[in-house]
Amino acid sequence: MSAGNVLYDHPGPRARIRNAVLSVVFGVGLVALLWWIYRKFDQAGQWEANLWKPFTDSATWTQFILPGLTQTLLAAGTGMVLSLTFGIVFAVARLSDRWWIRVPAGAVVEFFRAVPLLLMIFFIFYGVPFLIQGPVSAFWAVVTGLTLYNGSVLAEAFRAGIRSIPGGQAEAAYAVGMRKSQVMQLILVPQAARAMLPVIVSQLVVLLKDTALGYIVAFPELLQRGVNDLSANYGNVVAAAMVVAVIYIVINSLLTTLANWLDRRTGRRGVRIPKQTAPDSTPAGGALVAEPQG
Repeated sequence: MSAGNVLYDHPGPRARIRNAVLSVVFGVGLVALLWWIYRKFDQAGQWEANLWKPFTDSATWTQFILPGLTQTLLAAGTGMVLSLTFGIVFAVARLSDRWWIRVPAGAVVEFFRAVPLLLMIFFIFYGVPFLIQGPVSAFWAVVTGLTLYNGSVLAEAFRAGIRSIPGGQAEAAYAVGMRKSQVMQLILVPQAARAMLPVIVSQLVVLLKDTALGYIVAFPELLQRGVNDLSANYGNVVAAAMVVAVIYIVINSLLTTLANWLDRRTGRRGVRIPKQTAPDSTPAGGALVAEPQG
């Protein structure tokens, strides 16, 4: 029996009729809302051709939108890699048996989770130069802020994922002679990453959108270049915001599609233990089984 059958009962005849009626009502309401929004924008003259004409000009894309999109993707990609690394390292540190590792790691995670990201970017760009006696670029101010905040959130996600794994797996791994580092690397972290994949993807989507906060330090990302700078030149702020919103939706949809593909791909493969680790105690299927004691 699949998990879907356990957690979800197939609707009966009445439930199907009720669901169909609710779907129709919701669909009609959504169409009515969209029509109302369209009419309000039309009355305000937001659909006039002169406001949308700049988007048919290649210079609009090459001078404003594409440079901003490039900076957004570069900052988001760098921040994702660093945030995932930060999250894994501090999740493992918070689960350490040594208090002098566990306590400072917990303090770091809780501190950066509590500080607003906008304030963090502002301080890194304007405050850190007084400490290092040198300037901090807008790019690294944004990336560092994204890494510290989102990495702290991901650290808690990884920690929750590791704790959700049945303790018998770690006990079986220790029983066949694996060290704690091997248990974390080969058994717990891969399973935690897969179990928490929806949370991880959601946080990475948040990270991508949070690059827009770089406006506070004049970072030339998509929102700054594609909305603020573009509308300042053409006076079409609503049209520019709509185009940029569509670009964000497309990018986030692609990120979600990639995550679903990774979920399906990793679902077909289990965690395999190297043969040299436990040649006599690991069954052919790759599952860890603790040998009975005594």
